[in-house]
Amino acid sequence: MTGALWALLAGGGFGVFQALNRRAIQGMDVYTSTFLQLLVSTVVLAAVSLVTQDLGLLRTAPPLALFYFGLAGFVHFFAGWTLLNASQKRIGAARTSPLIGTTPLFGTIIAALVLREIPGALALGGILLTVAGVYTISSARAVAPEGITVADADVVTTSPPDWRGIALGLATALCWAISPIFIRHGLRAVPSPLIGVTVGLAASAAAYGGGLWVRQRRTPPRVSREALQFKLAAGVLVGLSTWARWVALALAPVAVVLALASVSVPTTILLAPLVAGAHVEQVTPRLWRGAILVVAGSVVLVFYR
Repeated sequence: MTGALWALLAGGGFGVFQALNRRAIQGMDVYTSTFLQLLVSTVVLAAVSLVTQDLGLLRTAPPLALFYFGLAGFVHFFAGWTLLNASQKRIGAARTSPLIGTTPLFGTIIAALVLREIPGALALGGILLTVAGVYTISSARAVAPEGITVADADVVTTSPPDWRGIALGLATALCWAISPIFIRHGLRAVPSPLIGVTVGLAASAAAYGGGLWVRQRRTPPRVSREALQFKLAAGVLVGLSTWARWVALALAPVAVVLALASVSVPTTILLAPLVAGAHVEQVTPRLWRGAILVVAGSVVLVFYR
């Protein structure tokens, strides 16, 4: 199978994960959801690593490389996944998905500030498209289905817009733009991205579990059985999608993989109302327009930054 197909599988899988995750998070709090996501994904990637990777690299890895992998995991998974779950909880998966698709925008900004890589004319066009898409999404108002009021439907997007939920989604994208910097440092000593990601996930899961244990001694979590089932399925899927993404990166150019990853956005927007319920995930033409602008701008930035 080609790298492009692996990238499509990864993007599509991540889109399905977001829809399943939205259903799961309706029955649990953000922190429990994030911990289960970390735990299940760690088990999945550890199993894949045992089968496909040279674990001798891990045994001989210098402590500094493991530190960088752990730091990348903290930024991408510990912080990023917490923000992702929090954003979905507030504004829904359909609106969060295009917002986290702005990762190339933050990557371009970081490159300009840190590396002095000034974007060219095409990249500036990509930035404008992405910003216009974010504005369109953030100004989209919820419209309750016929016969259901906004209050009765427990709609997660409100009028005026939920700026905190929007900020959480954008902060997720920022975390995901920063984490590759630390992964790159770790890969200089341990040339296995999958092992690096697994180490970062495991460290994040351990730290998160410790913090959650202390927190839940005071306030035990309430998790419905249905929510737990959806969360376990979502955790397995995001773990497999992460693996597929790294396989794609090994077989195809980075720009191609990142561009094809955008398939997660329409996948989430299409599936979220079916999985979580149309009364919760309300998809409007304005949301679609914003998502298209974000995806188009991100693809331009991937290829012409």
